[in-house]
Amino acid sequence: MRTLYWECTMGAAGDMLMASLLELVPDKNAFIEKINHIGIEGVEVSAEKKEKCGIQGTYVKVLVNGEEEHSHDHHHDHAHSHEHSHDHDHGHEHPHDHDHNHEHGHNHDHEHHDHGHNHDHEHHDHGYNHGHDHSHAPHHHASLEDIHQTIDKLQVSDWVKEQALAIYKLVAEAESKAHGKEVNQIHFHEVGQKDAIADIIGTCMLVEALNVEKIVVSPICTGTGHVHCAHGILPVPAPATAYLLENMPSFAGEEYGEMCTPTGAAILKHFATEFGNRPSMEIAKIGYGMGTKDFAKANCVRSFVGNGTMAESQDCVMLATNIDDMTGEEIGFCVERLWEANPIDVYTLAIGMKKNRPGVQLVCICETEKVAQMEQLIFQHTTTLGIRRTACTIDKRK
Repeated sequence: MRTLYWECTMGAAGDMLMASLLELVPDKNAFIEKINHIGIEGVEVSAEKKEKCGIQGTYVKVLVNGEEEHSHDHHHDHAHSHEHSHDHDHGHEHPHDHDHNHEHGHNHDHEHHDHGHNHDHEHHDHGYNHGHDHSHAPHHHASLEDIHQTIDKLQVSDWVKEQALAIYKLVAEAESKAHGKEVNQIHFHEVGQKDAIADIIGTCMLVEALNVEKIVVSPICTGTGHVHCAHGILPVPAPATAYLLENMPSFAGEEYGEMCTPTGAAILKHFATEFGNRPSMEIAKIGYGMGTKDFAKANCVRSFVGNGTMAESQDCVMLATNIDDMTGEEIGFCVERLWEANPIDVYTLAIGMKKNRPGVQLVCICETEKVAQMEQLIFQHTTTLGIRRTACTIDKRK
């Protein structure tokens, strides 16, 4: 079974996940050429080498109309008319470094006001939820239906479109929960939604190209600390990210800043077939997807692709009973009836019982859903008064 393992113990952003997979394909330049011609208007994707803690990896840059969108340390929650002077160099103070691309929704709910931010950020994949018109033309906002139409027109396979739409739907649903709005009221900032589309589509294209059957994801580092918003301070992980991380293993880690973005969490949630440590696998290639910030630990997502797992695990139940008052023919008849019910295994063992009497242990291993059926057959065809039940796991060699 061809397996992909995503190691996200230093966080996860859409561009970092894509970059880690880009290192696994035979021709990175051919992929970059391909994604730049699928029809995402105004978007240019490039890849460059970047080093973190002495390790070489790939950084993916997404330009929208010639500009790289940057990650913000703040959120805006307002729904009436207001003015921004977003120039991607926001100048208000914030107390922490902030790792990667983010795609948080911003739901605008307060009186007219004026921002003049001017601080450095990184590339981000956050969409901004707005419920109003802006007074400045450059900021267009797209609904989930708009994004659906955009993706549907791209020159990619139907499979890639289906995966990308499912991922974007997860993001929209999480933003909906976070802001208390219906999904159809969630809107995404033009630049944020375009670079997020590039990250999501690119990742889906690479998963398709790698032709993996199983994707295992490590526990996810979210980072710690806070992000600033118009009405106060929000904790990390941001609300939408926290909703996406439900039922997924995650931890804060030691780094101050947002390490996992909504797009990253949504991609992992959609593709993961299971979560845990790296499985037993024959590693064919390893890829490093780099962020832009520098921390004590290497700021990267690492991907392993394997030619196949060495073993496949199956949960099952072992039923056992000791018998000393039946003939071999009678026990053999019971064994035949058990085999007819398709267990995993049935066998007998010669044992010594109390007062040194020779006996037979009858063992039946079966799937959990067949336990009641197998126990009924054992009680029907033996003289036993009880059956021991033990949960177990079988590792099957591939």
